[in-house]
Amino acid sequence: MTELEISVSVGAEQVLKTLENAGFKAYIVGGAVRDSIMGITPSDYDIATNAKPYQVKALFSRTIDTGLKHGTVTVVENKIGFEVTTFRTEGMYNDMRHPESVAYVEDIETDLKRRDFTVNAMAYSLKYGFLDCFGGVSDINSKIIRCVGNSEQRFKEDALRMLRCIRFAACLGFDIDVEAENAIRKCAVLIKNVSSERILSELNKILLSDNPQELYLLYKTGLMRYILPNLCACFSTEQNNKYHIYNVGEHIMATVGNAPKDLILRWAALLHDIGKPACRSCDANGIYHFYGHHRESMRIANDLLHKLRMDKDSIHDILVLIENHDVHMDSSPTAVKRMLARTGEQLFFKLLQLQTADNMAKNPAYINDRISKIKTAGERAQQIIAEGQPYTVSQLQINGRDLIKLGYKAGREIGDALRFLLDEVLINPDLNSREYLIKRAIQLKRGNLL
Repeated sequence: MTELEISVSVGAEQVLKTLENAGFKAYIVGGAVRDSIMGITPSDYDIATNAKPYQVKALFSRTIDTGLKHGTVTVVENKIGFEVTTFRTEGMYNDMRHPESVAYVEDIETDLKRRDFTVNAMAYSLKYGFLDCFGGVSDINSKIIRCVGNSEQRFKEDALRMLRCIRFAACLGFDIDVEAENAIRKCAVLIKNVSSERILSELNKILLSDNPQELYLLYKTGLMRYILPNLCACFSTEQNNKYHIYNVGEHIMATVGNAPKDLILRWAALLHDIGKPACRSCDANGIYHFYGHHRESMRIANDLLHKLRMDKDSIHDILVLIENHDVHMDSSPTAVKRMLARTGEQLFFKLLQLQTADNMAKNPAYINDRISKIKTAGERAQQIIAEGQPYTVSQLQINGRDLIKLGYKAGREIGDALRFLLDEVLINPDLNSREYLIKRAIQLKRGNLL
């Protein structure tokens, strides 16, 4: 036993007291204990007890059967759910996720033995205090992610633990224990048995961590070839160009690290140059070029993200950013309006953030001018939006119905006319008046535009 102060929410304390008052043992386990020790306020609480699921259900007025087969009941207190799981030990896993059998036990120590990492295998009871059977506090102080027991066995039980290992390293800023890292290399192929949804969830958490560049560990440990295989070639693709100081893979990791903490933005940063290995060419001076890599990157990204079962809206936004990431940002009003129309307002500013992160991962001797232009383009866009200057057909003071009244045919003829009128308004927003646009539409219809 070690005396440490563990943060316990009002709801969690009530669940613990209810179980203890009924004669059962009850502990907060997992991330809540770890976070408390690290001075982080826990976001949720998991509770372990020797009470059986039916006994837990009898003690609380509101419960949800979230995992009865594996001993878990969600107890709702103060409108917050707390997962309450019976102390257990497990047999072999049948699908790299669920054990084929679960045996309930009476002691918390046996329950903690089945957990993944030492930093997640600590427990706290209001009655018995703090319990650390596997050196979790020591590993927190040493900033190490270490498996409980045999690393290889832990990963064979649930292959997703390999990805979780990297996720915790990224989120906590820890290193991975040498034994665990070697075990990931041995077991990497087992990640193929894990569902795409579970893999995507872990990748998202890594990307939203303070150290998203730790995704490099996927390459280092061999997991990348089974999860994001096209990225592997990037780490052996040199760029031999004065604008770059890293190979493609290193540049991608630096770009991800530079990008603000936004999931769409960081996915775009991760995949923006993934098509470069397939597009590399060399000129007469030995300089490498990657013509059309944005299109190849879009194609690969679309395939990968669909395989990971990402939602369609997110895929769309990521692909728009990848498509435009290498466009040299012209800060002229007309150019900014055209890009706003192409991407939409929200994605426009994310594109500027992506371009900034991208350039920051290049040769610093050549980035100041580009970053300055990106900043100016952002300021210009803010001015355009604030002043309500039109940049899309829908913002014109004339529409397709007006053109039909003037004799235009529905379809392409109307579309071409509206785009023609928009071009004029982009250059001079003062021309966006109904009177002027109808006059110009009549002239366009007659073919007299001088």
